Amino acid sequence: MSDDKKGERAVQADGGLAERAAQALFANDHASRSLGIGIEAVGPGFARLRMTVRTDMLNGHGTCHGGMVFALADSAFAAACNTHNAVTVAAAAAIDFLAPAHVGDELTAEARELWRSKRSGIYEIRVVNQRGEPIALFRGRSHRVGGEIVSGDT
Repeated sequence: MSDDKKGERAVQADGGLAERAAQALFANDHASRSLGIGIEAVGPGFARLRMTVRTDMLNGHGTCHGGMVFALADSAFAAACNTHNAVTVAAAAAIDFLAPAHVGDELTAEARELWRSKRSGIYEIRVVNQRGEPIALFRGRSHRVGGEIVSGDT
């Protein structure tokens, strides 16, 4: 089964809670929305987001600023670790830049939960361009702070 189908099945299995939690979180994420980041797919512990590199995202070398790539990966991390409907924040994150992105590139960040306990989690996020070429690899550690994203759901 493809990873896309696994993600779709996971969304159905949780009754859409992951989707509702990610959408509610994203509705208040003005930074991600201002960068043109959009949610493509979510499931428990999984998120795939996209962003098109704009001219105002370029650095002095004419390539996408690393902070923009980090922001996309971090947004996918946030979406994935909050799909369990528990308010969760980043405790640590690191990124390896593998190749430059250029204006017009469509970047996809796919976040996967590697491990999760009651209070912490570890996530890996791969960022690729429209040709599937790796742009960055991000790893984040999450920390649950309490509460729910979508009230009334468990």
